[in-house]
Amino acid sequence: MKIIQLDHLVLTVRDIQMSCDFYTRILGMQLVEFAGGRKALRFGSQKINLHQHHKEFEPKAALPTPGSADLCFLTDVPLNEVAAHLKQNQVEIIEGPVERTGAEWPILSIYLSDPDGNLLEIANRK
Repeated sequence: MKIIQLDHLVLTVRDIQMSCDFYTRILGMQLVEFAGGRKALRFGSQKINLHQHHKEFEPKAALPTPGSADLCFLTDVPLNEVAAHLKQNQVEIIEGPVERTGAEWPILSIYLSDPDGNLLEIANRK
């Protein structure tokens, strides 16, 4: 077997509407609604499916918990513009910019939290 790409991942959240607002308004993702009113966030060729805590869909992870994710997103928007956008929207930058090692190349990153406390890293390729 050879895995070639991540198609989607699932975030368990406390409030789906609050998460939809954050990820669309702050991070520019596209809201997608599919079967049964389920919600997802599309960006590039990937998506994040949202599950409501204690109302998760089967099958599910053993311990789906809001705030347990640590995700890194790449952007081609310069980090100083990302930082200004975050500040304008009252989103605290936890750390950065700092140099990190990405999957394929060095990256420059800033860190923030989403409404559930998931750690989000926004990065530019170096």
